[in-house]
Amino acid sequence: MTEKSAGGADGAPDAACDTPPIKDTGLRGLVIASTKVSNVMGKEGKLIYRGYRIEDLAINANFEEVIHLLLYEKLPSKSELAAFKSRLNRERPVPDAVLDALRTRPSDSLPMDILQAAVPMLANHDPDVSEATREATLRMGTRLIARFPTVLAAWERIRNGLDPVAPTPDLDQSGNFLYMMTGKMPDSEVDHFFDICLTLHAEHSFNASTFAAREVASTQAHIYAAVAAAVGSLSGALHGGANTRVMKMLREIGEKDRVKDYVDRQIQSGGKIMGLGHAVYDVDDPRARILAPMSKRMGERSGDLKWYEITRELEREAKAAFKEKKGRDIPVNVDFYSASLYYAMGIPIDLFTPIFAISRIAGWVAHVLEEQYADAAPKPMLYRPESDYVGDYCGPDECQWSPMDKR
Repeated sequence: MTEKSAGGADGAPDAACDTPPIKDTGLRGLVIASTKVSNVMGKEGKLIYRGYRIEDLAINANFEEVIHLLLYEKLPSKSELAAFKSRLNRERPVPDAVLDALRTRPSDSLPMDILQAAVPMLANHDPDVSEATREATLRMGTRLIARFPTVLAAWERIRNGLDPVAPTPDLDQSGNFLYMMTGKMPDSEVDHFFDICLTLHAEHSFNASTFAAREVASTQAHIYAAVAAAVGSLSGALHGGANTRVMKMLREIGEKDRVKDYVDRQIQSGGKIMGLGHAVYDVDDPRARILAPMSKRMGERSGDLKWYEITRELEREAKAAFKEKKGRDIPVNVDFYSASLYYAMGIPIDLFTPIFAISRIAGWVAHVLEEQYADAAPKPMLYRPESDYVGDYCGPDECQWSPMDKR
């Protein structure tokens, strides 16, 4: 934790004001609540979804199985999975009124703004929105999970002057998104890789967007309000927006032989190298190690390994430079390789973060259910943190009101 002091030009506290230090912790190190949904073990580089390591889920499970695990606290049987897939299929179509509303948006609107705006519109068409029960919240959450890919794919087509493509029962979450976005049945390997990406991004404990969802859910607002807040949080450049900035960085570098100069400039200037460093992990993010070979494979398929090779060289040079000049190791995070992977898949850069959302919605729903309906003693409480007031504008005394003509 760090503290900043308000003071005069020399950095010393102003004696006349005697302002207390401003806490600038970002809540790091503070335990906000208990959870059974996932565990991020930063020192060991482990990520656990309800007891299962992310490596096992990425290799062995499909995204629908992972959603079921997050929502129902167990992996599904064959019949349970079939029933759950059938439910998602029924819920994927988006009301025509929502699609009509998307057509009224300017084509240059930010996709994350579109996705966030769609959430309350979907709430307007949900028959369960006024029922405050766990069962109703689970139904609403399942609809959100099913419809997020439909909304995003529809917007990608609408903004390009194309008609939305309806979902098909022949494909799962990953394949349906690729199909609805392009109008073409996806290649099986690309579909498989994208399914793994959705699994990897589905949940990550109390990250900023999940905390936003749980904070809103703690007021007993319905799940649409909580998810709208989460989408807004994810849109930030320091959260979900990081993968977009990674790809922009790679394009700025442009060539593998320019990596070292870029790293040197960034370190000397105190700038950031996007995709390196993490608020929780002390070692490499386990998800990055799964994404890296997929990025390479997609580069090979497209006949262009350039972006993968720049990423690999950037990792090598940056880690060495940080070790030499900062005296410490710096880990790779999930955004580092997802950027080049999505780019090789032909996904527009400004859809990288919304794709994060169509995955993370599964974790958000699980956390809202836990926040509002967990079997815990005591029951979850309204989030109400404290703050330090440092606005002593009139010194130790309260300010006195001045009429307008005397100000």
